[in-house]
Amino acid sequence: MLDAHTHTPAPDAIISVEPGDFSPIPGLIYSVGIHPWSPPPDAHSEALLRSAATHPQVVAIGECGIDLLRGTLPLEEQEQLTMLHARLAEEVHKPLVLHCVRAYHIIDRLLKKFRPTQPWIIHGFRGNATVARQLLRHPQVWLSFGEHFNPDALAATPPTRRLAETDCSHLPIAAIAAKVNPTSSPLTR
Repeated sequence: MLDAHTHTPAPDAIISVEPGDFSPIPGLIYSVGIHPWSPPPDAHSEALLRSAATHPQVVAIGECGIDLLRGTLPLEEQEQLTMLHARLAEEVHKPLVLHCVRAYHIIDRLLKKFRPTQPWIIHGFRGNATVARQLLRHPQVWLSFGEHFNPDALAATPPTRRLAETDCSHLPIAAIAAKVNPTSSPLTR
């Protein structure tokens, strides 16, 4: 079982790191992005992101996104940074991993405007069934569920568009996957 999102180095897991922290360990796979809680990016961090994006152990771009509670940047800058990641994901043909807190309506708007060809994975999804259905109208959206989630949202999400993740959980991925029951993944080695 693939753990779709964690910050702890582990086999069979996609390890999310910031561009300046990307130092790949042989045999492990990564997503690389600038988190919305991070300090504002500069040209150096953006160059590191671009460089890491093409590394063969990087299977996804992100974690990036919109956080209306804890984001360190104004909303407009969070959106610009998210779109920088989205364009990069399209360039390198890799999925985009999104952090989204109280901003599903903004992600929905960005999806309508950008119309990605690569999957957009909303990690740690805790929205309700209505929000899940709204996002899943976009064929490129996948929802990744961790230890805590809304059961109605899980039921509204087809198993073929679900992922399981540990993120900050102490539960093993097998325990979370047993609850989430994903049947496929856009994340491959």
